[in-house]
Amino acid sequence: MNEQVRPVILEQAAQTAKRSHQPLLSRRYALEVRQQLAWHWQAVIIGLALLLGLAISAAILVAAGVPAGELLNEFVIMTVFDAQSLTAVLFQASPMILVGLAGCMAFRAKFWNLGLEGQMIWGAIGATAISLFEVGPQTLRLPLMLAAAIFCGLLWALAPVLLKLRLKVNEIISTLMLNYLAINFLLHLLYGSWKDPKSSFPYSPQFQPFERLPELFDGVSAAVPLAVVVALLALWFLGISRAGLYLRFVDANPRVAGAVGVPVKKMIIGTVLISGAMAGIAGFLVTAGQEGRLTQSFYQGYGFSGILIAFLARNNPVAALVVALLMAMLFVAGRSLQVFYQIPFSMVQLIQAILVICVASSDFFIRHRIRRVQGGES
Repeated sequence: MNEQVRPVILEQAAQTAKRSHQPLLSRRYALEVRQQLAWHWQAVIIGLALLLGLAISAAILVAAGVPAGELLNEFVIMTVFDAQSLTAVLFQASPMILVGLAGCMAFRAKFWNLGLEGQMIWGAIGATAISLFEVGPQTLRLPLMLAAAIFCGLLWALAPVLLKLRLKVNEIISTLMLNYLAINFLLHLLYGSWKDPKSSFPYSPQFQPFERLPELFDGVSAAVPLAVVVALLALWFLGISRAGLYLRFVDANPRVAGAVGVPVKKMIIGTVLISGAMAGIAGFLVTAGQEGRLTQSFYQGYGFSGILIAFLARNNPVAALVVALLMAMLFVAGRSLQVFYQIPFSMVQLIQAILVICVASSDFFIRHRIRRVQGGES
């Protein structure tokens, strides 16, 4: 070896050995922004975050009195491999798929639609009005209820998107406030003119049999294929259509999209209206499929679940279907825990919050990396 090169190599080896024996607290690190991370590594990071969230949730459930050996049985075996429970999961997943897709749609357009519950409420109100006032013949009553739910849902989403585009009103505030307006109007109806005259309880009269979503086979409601059809249409819109291509530009950078000729405002308005229509359909599915009438609490939990599904799915409609099924499994298993272990349903909401925190934290590691600075001590 060249005599001039040998001292350099020996010095580098000595520095490397010195750094390896350097105390941890005296080492220097730098936080860097990642330019790009491969999708499979993103999936690994998100998967690890979900596993951490599930581990924390399992520890909380065990501390609350659920035997550790029963967790797998309750959340997987009895939920997926039991025919009755699987039917309940599909039934519960139908409106969740729609609110999750509604969230994905709006978030793709850079519109933070937190008014999914309000849009669900108005969709259900529109469907119930068709029933109460007996609009149309019996054979067309159910399609008319669906159309009214779509119209009322998108109409309730129109106000905040116009407020944002015309007056620069923050959509987070406007959609949240409109939720309270919708909730109080619902209570006004159910404690007033729409109260059931037979029982005098604060819910609407029972829908007629021809106004309920029918069961197709083995207890599977028509809500399931309806949700799948809407999901396929959303997948076509976001992934194949020209509007979906425009929406990708808007999602990436609205200013650049407008500069290259994309009709940004029209895309935002149209996408938000579709989001509201999907939430309205979800309200129709719950009232005409699950409840059989308009009740004062049918919407509770769906708004937060829709935002959670869209967030976990990264606004991907295919991933939203999977996440919605997992959320439905969580809800069904949570009801089972309520019955057999007296676990409050708020525990299910706590698990949702833990998963959100863990996935939100994983975004830091997707966008950043910690690199050790070579040489020097702090």
